[in-house]
Amino acid sequence: MEGTKKKKTRFWRWAIASVIFRLILIYFPKNLNLSSRPEVSTPLTSLRRLAEGYWLKQSSMSPYAGSMYHGSPLLLSILGPLTVKRIEGQPNQLLCSLFFVIADFITALVIRATGQNLQKAYTQSFKSLELAKLLENPEILSSGDIAALVYLWNPFTIVTCVGSSTSPIENLFIILTLYGACTRRVPLAAFGWVIASHLSLYPLILVIPVILLLGYGPDAPPRKLFLQRNFSKSGDNFSTTTTKQKEQRGQSAEPTLFLWRPVAFFFFWASLWACNVLVLCGFYVKEYGGLWEMFKSTYGFILTVGDLSPNIGVLWYFFAEVFDFFRNFFLIVFHINILFMILPLAIRLSHRPYFLAFVYIAISSMLKSYPSVGDSALYLALLGLFINELADMQFSFFLFCGYVGVSLLSPVMHNLWIWRGTGNANFYFATAMAYACFQIVLVVESVSAMLKHDRMIRKLSNTTARDGSTILQEPVQ
Repeated sequence: MEGTKKKKTRFWRWAIASVIFRLILIYFPKNLNLSSRPEVSTPLTSLRRLAEGYWLKQSSMSPYAGSMYHGSPLLLSILGPLTVKRIEGQPNQLLCSLFFVIADFITALVIRATGQNLQKAYTQSFKSLELAKLLENPEILSSGDIAALVYLWNPFTIVTCVGSSTSPIENLFIILTLYGACTRRVPLAAFGWVIASHLSLYPLILVIPVILLLGYGPDAPPRKLFLQRNFSKSGDNFSTTTTKQKEQRGQSAEPTLFLWRPVAFFFFWASLWACNVLVLCGFYVKEYGGLWEMFKSTYGFILTVGDLSPNIGVLWYFFAEVFDFFRNFFLIVFHINILFMILPLAIRLSHRPYFLAFVYIAISSMLKSYPSVGDSALYLALLGLFINELADMQFSFFLFCGYVGVSLLSPVMHNLWIWRGTGNANFYFATAMAYACFQIVLVVESVSAMLKHDRMIRKLSNTTARDGSTILQEPVQ
């Protein structure tokens, strides 16, 4: 108990320190000019563009006039008034910065709660497979606390929060979606999914992990192991006793059973929330072209890659070089590339829906039209939820050095190209290519490490089924 209290106290100290650190950075002159960095702010997440859209709205013009604002009308109605309010003697847009700090803190707390829920479900799965001795390993860490602190202290998260980007709000709703699905709070999961998809479109693909979480529950070892365990003890009195004990503990005697009821409720609530969002947006833009103008200026802007200003992605450079005749073809290729990966990954990782959501978020962050470091901050935090399962992941140090190197080189190359005039676009695009390669390696190695972990569990489960007890002391290679 004392150790648990110390861990909780230590977590809250670090969490509060991260908030104080953000508040200190907000008071730096012009916030270190982070709001103008292409790695931090994109045409979809820039607070400057949002303020411009709100000014157009206040001038009785369409917020989508010109090519400045391409975000949600709901975000404009919430953050717009905060961009024009000034407090004498305080930094500009202080209220918006405080809003982002609160969003980051809430996101970290939700990640922590999700990690605790995942660890609890995983513990129950190990006990049902009679592998409880693995949980006595002192090296097992509290993944929820680690993931939350990784999110709060990740430099990507900090510069996104301080740099006047709306990415913290998008990340918050994505995490609320996954938390609601993990705990089977269907209205919350549907609300988060609808709002997150409304803000940036790409969270639409998270519907598959959400369905798996609602149907099967949180991540667990492969369901085949539970079936083998039940069949191996069929007809034995011990099997009946074990089943009764599981039912008394509140565990399902059939862990492979898919529950359709929560999924049906999810689509009902998602339809309800979507209708409410469309009604509110339609009311807001009814004088400026209606919903069609909004769809054209938001989702159409994302899908057509209309703004070719530099960012840490790869699409801006490619479409700046490609001939207009081939532009539509390659637009289809790049966007379908994300969809092609959805089904194979869902089939292979169906027993780990939360990890599947992490993979989807990482892939979309890599291939989306206007990526930023705020997207990477989210999936790096989710990676911390699987720190115990991915302990044997290869190239960890290489990836860490790669992310640090790209983070340092990207501003330098941008400065040489834009301000010094001693470089060209290839300098900056080289760092974007390296960044994409590191993300690919991270996704591939994390999936490989997770599948290797599942194979280890399968071997241990088979050994326990044959011998009746776990005697294995050394890790299986």
